[in-house]
Amino acid sequence: MRRRAFISLLGAGAAWPLAARAQQADRMRRVGVLLPFTADDSEGQARLMAFVQGLQQLGWAVGTNVRIDARWGAGDAERIRKYAAELLALTPDVIVANGSPEVSTLRQTTRTVPIVFANAADPVGQGFVASLSRPGGTVTGFTPLDEFGQSGKWLQLLNEIAPQVKRAAILLNRAFTAGIAQLGAIQAVAPLLGVEVSPIELREPSEIEHAVTDFALAPNGGLILTGAGGGTRRELIITLAARHRLPAIYPYPYHVAAGGLASYGPDVVDMYRRAAGYVDRVLKGEKPADLPVQAPTKYRLAINLKTAKALGLDMPATVLARADEVIE
Repeated sequence: MRRRAFISLLGAGAAWPLAARAQQADRMRRVGVLLPFTADDSEGQARLMAFVQGLQQLGWAVGTNVRIDARWGAGDAERIRKYAAELLALTPDVIVANGSPEVSTLRQTTRTVPIVFANAADPVGQGFVASLSRPGGTVTGFTPLDEFGQSGKWLQLLNEIAPQVKRAAILLNRAFTAGIAQLGAIQAVAPLLGVEVSPIELREPSEIEHAVTDFALAPNGGLILTGAGGGTRRELIITLAARHRLPAIYPYPYHVAAGGLASYGPDVVDMYRRAAGYVDRVLKGEKPADLPVQAPTKYRLAINLKTAKALGLDMPATVLARADEVIE
C-alpha cells in the first residue's frame, strides 16, 4: 500500500470489515494517536509512519491485532480538545500524544488511560511525571531535551554560519515552560558571542509577521525558532526569513527541507519509532509509572545550501563536515 494512502487510512480511523472485526475481537487492541499537524503534513505523516513501523517490528499488525486511530490537532487548541475527547470516547488501551498541548489536554479528561508522549519538553516541570526515572502515574514517554543548555547551540551555529549577525530574534511560545527555558539558555550564551537577543512571541500569523518585519528594519539580524510551539508556523517563518534576508536556525530537519537555512536538534521521527516500544510494553501489561522518560539518542544537523546561496552566505567547511543532511 502506498505511504500516503496508508496514512490517510489511519488518519480517517478506518473501519475494518465487520466479519474481520468479529473474528479478531478477542485480540484486537486499540491505540489512539494525537498529532499536532494537519493530516496532509509530510512531517506528521513521517512521524506516524515511524510509529506504525515500530509497532510492526514488535509483532503488531494494523487491522489484525491492533487498530490505530489517528487525529490531527493542527496546532489549534480547540481542535486538540475536540480530538482528545473523541479519542478517549473510543476507549483506547493507550494514547500516543506528541507533546505538551496534547498531553495537557488529555490529562484534563483522563487520569486512567495510559499516555505515551513522543516529544514533550520538560515533562517534570509541566507536572506530567513525578521524575524522569520514576514517572509515577499514567504518563511517560520521550523528551527532546535532556538539558536546556543545548538550546545555546542554536545561537552558536548561527554565529558560525553568519558571523555578521549581531542581533538575534528568538521565536518562542511562552505558554510552554520549555520555550522560556530555551530562551534563557540562549541569553546565557549571547554575551560570549557578542549577540543581542530579542524574544518574539509565537502568536497569530499577522502578529508574527509584524514583529519580524519590525526586527528586520535594523541590520545584522538573524532568527532562531525554538522547539516549543513553532511547528505549525514553519512555512510563515521560513517565508519571512527569506523575504527579509535573515539567516535563521531551526530545531528540526523538516524546517530545512521546507527551505530553512539550517537546523540542529533531536531526531523526532526516531523518537516516534521508539515510542512504539513503550506502547508495546504497555499493551503487554507494564505500567507507565515504571517506564522512565527517555532522552534523544540521535541528533541531526541539516543544511540547505540553496538557501545559503540566496542569502549570500558561504557555508563553513567545518559546518558541512558535521552535517547529517545537506540539501543542494
